[in-house]
Amino acid sequence: MIGERRVTTGRTITEADVVMHAGQTGDWYPHHVDAEWCATQPFGRRVAHGTLVLSAAIGMTAGDINPLAFSYGYDKVRFVRPVYIGDTITVTAEITGTRPHPRREDAGFVDEQVTVVNQHGDVVLSAVHIYLVERRAARDAAAQA
Repeated sequence: MIGERRVTTGRTITEADVVMHAGQTGDWYPHHVDAEWCATQPFGRRVAHGTLVLSAAIGMTAGDINPLAFSYGYDKVRFVRPVYIGDTITVTAEITGTRPHPRREDAGFVDEQVTVVNQHGDVVLSAVHIYLVERRAARDAAAQA
């Protein structure tokens, strides 16, 4: 389990993605939506919201439904480099750790390192996705009962 990894196919971040995300979050900050203003700034063009990239990346890693695992949250989220409209991102998710739940014997946590790269192979986002999972021993005991 530790070391198990999966890599997604690519997804291009579009202007529609940025506009929809701005509308959903209320974040109309000019770095994301004002092309003329951005042309005068250090990046020189509009950048996707970091939260848009995080949301898209986590969605890209969603695959088979596991009824015994639930998203518990995210740690160490870092927006390493800007993602521009037209950039294509790919995600690698790797299991890096497991640990028991401090109060529940039937549950534990799984940490998954999420690394997002752009079409040039540059890391643009890094985070740890934490899953709350049913422990195998608890599941086996329930099946035998």
